[in-house]
Amino acid sequence: MGDHKEQPLRVGAAVRRRRRALDLTLAVVAERSGLSVPFLSQIENERARPSQNSLEKVADALRTTAVELLAAADPACSVDVVRAEGAGGGPGAAPRVRSLVRGHHQMHASEFIGDHDAGRELQFRNDQLMYVADGAVEIEAEGRAYRLGRGDTLYLTGGVRHRWRATVPETRLLVVAVAEHIEAVRDGPRR
Repeated sequence: MGDHKEQPLRVGAAVRRRRRALDLTLAVVAERSGLSVPFLSQIENERARPSQNSLEKVADALRTTAVELLAAADPACSVDVVRAEGAGGGPGAAPRVRSLVRGHHQMHASEFIGDHDAGRELQFRNDQLMYVADGAVEIEAEGRAYRLGRGDTLYLTGGVRHRWRATVPETRLLVVAVAEHIEAVRDGPRR
């Protein structure tokens, strides 16, 4: 129960991601595949499940294979538990990171435990929230340094260059962000 591998696959999201990665419209994919635009839209929105034959036509139109589309498909579940077991650690353990959300979703979340490469500058396309679960961090963004302790959060607008470092051993920093494959960046200045 709650295991991702037990759930049926939703291929529509994989089809949409591939189509967008190739910068194709539904009309172009319809023309290449011989399928209708409404049917392709229903596939992408998970309102229709393509037959193996239709999936192969879509895959050909997207210059991939049905197997690759199925491999990139999302499990059809709305609840998934990621257990802390096996996260390892303890005093003196090496720094580590683990994903808190499995699969290819609209949200990405990671837990960083221990130190981090403070010299590495980061920049993400979409917004993110950094939450200090334990310990303390120093985050540099837009020419300023921000010191955060347990329970503090820092919000970064997409595109802001930043770097961070743990200032206390065994710091746990949670980073939640809009996934990179989602076009969540706004044009022009924010208000």
